[in-house]
Amino acid sequence: MTPAHQGRVAIVTGAASGIGRATVEVLISQGARVVAVDIDAERLSWAAGDDRVAVVTGDVRFEDLNSEAVQVAIDRFGGLDATILNAGVSASGDLLEMPIERFDTAFEVNVRAVLLGIRAAVPAMRARGSGRICVTASTSGLAGDPSMWAYNATKAAVVNLVRGAAIDLAAEGITVNAVCPGPTETNMTARVRSLPQVYKDLRRSIPMQRWGSAEEIAAVIAFLASPAASFVTGVAIPVDGGITANTGQFTPREIQHE
Repeated sequence: MTPAHQGRVAIVTGAASGIGRATVEVLISQGARVVAVDIDAERLSWAAGDDRVAVVTGDVRFEDLNSEAVQVAIDRFGGLDATILNAGVSASGDLLEMPIERFDTAFEVNVRAVLLGIRAAVPAMRARGSGRICVTASTSGLAGDPSMWAYNATKAAVVNLVRGAAIDLAAEGITVNAVCPGPTETNMTARVRSLPQVYKDLRRSIPMQRWGSAEEIAAVIAFLASPAASFVTGVAIPVDGGITANTGQFTPREIQHE
């Protein structure tokens, strides 16, 4: 059987660690060549020397960086089939006291950079006659969280950006989808996981009774970026162990069966 991404070319932002790194690894294991993008050159060093990966370092908030990543895909690997816009930042704090600058930065990275990534990728995908765009959103874009209003707002915005872009690009064979991870063991969640009671409470709220792994999220991204997902567009897929299936009235196992 031919690997799902044999001969395909992808860009992955936020590729240095976590979901981004796991996505690069699954894509190259399935035959793809990948442009790995991250602001942290040192943490991208794991990709050095692998001829299946081209490294681009820089800030996804800037148009030139997104254009550079696409040009590297074309020059190094011959084109672009898929773009995974995974770079993101967290933002939490008191509704009245959190500095507005943190809110602005979160929107720049989590929303504006996604738009720039889409704009940069589409012309190269048109040249191919099709394409796949997948954005890492969050279950926090589907509902609210305590003290996470800024993050909730950015992820909700990007979910609807995905839907709108999907409609505009559908007739060209370019799909646009979002993956919405629940609690996932990555560097971004390290602080939360270091708080034993918070970690335990979150785990209890997940029907599967465990946190997800970066590899589990990456597997869904790889599907959406593949030819097999040709009729899937404009969706926000929770990958959350069942969190969004729960009404929230009770935590799993809270009700004992008689």
